[in-house]
Amino acid sequence: MGKAEPRISVPAPAFRPGDTPDFSKLGLPRPGHHAKPDILAEAAEIRDLAFGLVGVLDEKANAVGDWAPEIAPEELRAGLKTMVLTREYDNRMLKMQRTKRLSFYMKSLGEEAVSIAATQALADEDMLFPSYRQQGALIQRGAELVDMMCHCISNSRDNLKGRQLPVHYTRKDLNWFSVSGNLGTQFPQAVGWSMASALKGETAIACSWIGDGTTAEGDFHAAMTLASTYNAPVVLNVANNQWAISMHNSISGGKAASFAAKAIGYGIPGIRVDGNDYLAVAAVTQWAAERARNGGGPTLIESYTYRGEAHSTSDDPSRYRPKDEYEAWPLGDPVERLRAHLIKLGEWDADQHENWVAEAKQMVSDAWKEALTYGTLEEGPHAPVPTMFEDVFTAQPWHLRRQRQELGV
Repeated sequence: MGKAEPRISVPAPAFRPGDTPDFSKLGLPRPGHHAKPDILAEAAEIRDLAFGLVGVLDEKANAVGDWAPEIAPEELRAGLKTMVLTREYDNRMLKMQRTKRLSFYMKSLGEEAVSIAATQALADEDMLFPSYRQQGALIQRGAELVDMMCHCISNSRDNLKGRQLPVHYTRKDLNWFSVSGNLGTQFPQAVGWSMASALKGETAIACSWIGDGTTAEGDFHAAMTLASTYNAPVVLNVANNQWAISMHNSISGGKAASFAAKAIGYGIPGIRVDGNDYLAVAAVTQWAAERARNGGGPTLIESYTYRGEAHSTSDDPSRYRPKDEYEAWPLGDPVERLRAHLIKLGEWDADQHENWVAEAKQMVSDAWKEALTYGTLEEGPHAPVPTMFEDVFTAQPWHLRRQRQELGV
């Protein structure tokens, strides 16, 4: 018998530019299909959650099933308002980048619930280790738009003094760890932070997000091994928005049935959730947080969603996917789904929504005007030159002292 020649396969997305996207074969479970397990259930007992899809809001905007959370209407309204405000903030910042008022930006269209609902389900003391599409979580935590804008244009009020790319926010006062351009580093950092919190006898846990493409990085596997070995009180999120820059998730996912299923080999619970269902994201995050606080250890959550815009302002998605693919996404829009649910409850109406959209636009406009009073990207003022030598070393080394002297600052 002759030897078979080795063959490799290169995964490809289902649809390319010019194709008509058809997601009818995804075979996603209906909302309410999955039972909600005990928070201390063994990972092996709930492995089906890694292959399914936890959903709460049905096609009629009703909250159904065991996972339907008890969230007060005022909190849901606050979440909806934050999603709308985040979207308006994104729109303004993209426009400003296109007119060369800032150098770079990344929108979160379609993914607002992934970060905002999760953050609302956590405690303020919990430490967030975000990726670069969690600006909604920072707004949810109470960050002022003016401060966020000043960072993005690196003016005199930039709290990072021009040392980071736009959208790479840092807010120690809001328990928000610095966004890293080195993708994936936040995962093991979150695990380590949560372990330190537990060793100090504190109840605060850590929560982190990465994209689906970053699961192919070594940091993902290092974090999972560390979290599993030491039973770290951490919530690890994979925002599966189908695309990592121009790379479809079939590359980073390989033959795995889901990204949540990657948790099984580590003995960690994996849950795939409808990332465009605000209630479902909040419910699963709350479950994982309670599990962590009660000694159950880590959870890996895959938020199944879709990136509605380009990866960044340096990307042109029309070169690798159909232009209307976002509109065809079967899980809808997180803003519209929560809006419809609140209207169904009698806690919101069309006029209120229209008024809030207008108010959010005005808030963003006013914040931008104020941000410019602290300086512009083109003309400054920027952070003083001496600040480039500060905030790194407790005792400044000789070579930096000499460089500073040479500059005369």
